[in-house]
Amino acid sequence: MAKELIRLSNCCMSFDDNVVLDNINLYINDQEFLTLLGPSGCGKTTTLRIIGGFQTPTSGEVLFDGEKINDVPPHKRAVNTVFQRYALFPHLNVYENIAFGLRLPKTDPETKKKVKLSEAEIKARVTEMLTAVNLTGFEKRSVTSLSGGQQQRVAIARALVNRPKVLLLDEPLGALDLRLRKDMQNELKRIQKAMGITFIYVTHDQEEALAMSDTVVVMDGGKIQQIGTPEDIYNEPKNAFVADFIGESNIIDGYMRGDGVVEIFNRRFACLDKGFAVNEPVDVVIRPEDVDIVPEAEGQLTGTVTSVTFKGVHYDIIVDFYGFKWLIQTTDLSPVGSRIGIKIDPDGIHVMKKSHYSGMFGDYSSYSEEYEEISDANYDPTEEDEGDSNEET
Repeated sequence: MAKELIRLSNCCMSFDDNVVLDNINLYINDQEFLTLLGPSGCGKTTTLRIIGGFQTPTSGEVLFDGEKINDVPPHKRAVNTVFQRYALFPHLNVYENIAFGLRLPKTDPETKKKVKLSEAEIKARVTEMLTAVNLTGFEKRSVTSLSGGQQQRVAIARALVNRPKVLLLDEPLGALDLRLRKDMQNELKRIQKAMGITFIYVTHDQEEALAMSDTVVVMDGGKIQQIGTPEDIYNEPKNAFVADFIGESNIIDGYMRGDGVVEIFNRRFACLDKGFAVNEPVDVVIRPEDVDIVPEAEGQLTGTVTSVTFKGVHYDIIVDFYGFKWLIQTTDLSPVGSRIGIKIDPDGIHVMKKSHYSGMFGDYSSYSEEYEEISDANYDPTEEDEGDSNEET
């Protein structure tokens, strides 16, 4: 049975009148890889900084192994942090960067005296870390001569060499190119399993979260929207925000006509969902890969193809159904202007309760908020960065 290591209980965080975290309740198990996932400004990095001791919550408790640590400074917590900017010492080689923290005298908890590690112990622990991060033989290299991925592994080794119980990672892959990011996702998971410690990872990249995590915590507006395994988060989203943020989704207004029967566009579909009131308004999520294209005469719904984009392994096809645009991902080409039918199996339909996110997502005829922002001549992206500086950096 998993052992609880960290608990945030009713944690709130405010800067002046700006509420950054709104009553967060979360527990993290020992040796778990947990990811805090959400858009910029959602409060995920603030949560990480509270766990690390860099910020104290306005209210609520932070517990570590059952003991309250709200006022315990970062250097006295069994926690280390890897930031997006690795902050390596350019004048030191790889070995000395990793060894740096080991050379600092530590206070013995019993004698209260300063204790220094021997050079033999330092060498043994640095060697252990070099092996763990696949950098054996790089000891004498200058860190400025290393690739981005190698520098990141040095930063991880430096954080782990002090043997913390928890490693906090604040978007550490952000500076890497796409191919290297994918390689390092596998590397981070391997290191976490090999070291047997808890990783708490912050990202806005849902692919990273799904690929690496044991548990994903989806956040928005300073609140936790959903906690679950990657499979649960993707297949059983709790609301329209989670469904839209995690992968692509068609989110349609519907009505539950009874257990296992949902109606959209005046057509009834079999589904697996139960427990809703009869005729209750709901949000219906249909993933693009769960839609089968069939001849128009055979379709449960029929529509017109308005856009086709080749993505290599599949086509992204936009189809107009009664004025609502759906995204369908398929290996079969349907040209622009063609009329098609679709079929959806019951397990391809997921029904959600209405929320304040209802109606905000799912129609592919509209531009994304980000696209609208960068098309606005008055939009200044630095203002958002500055606004997040108290909570997301």
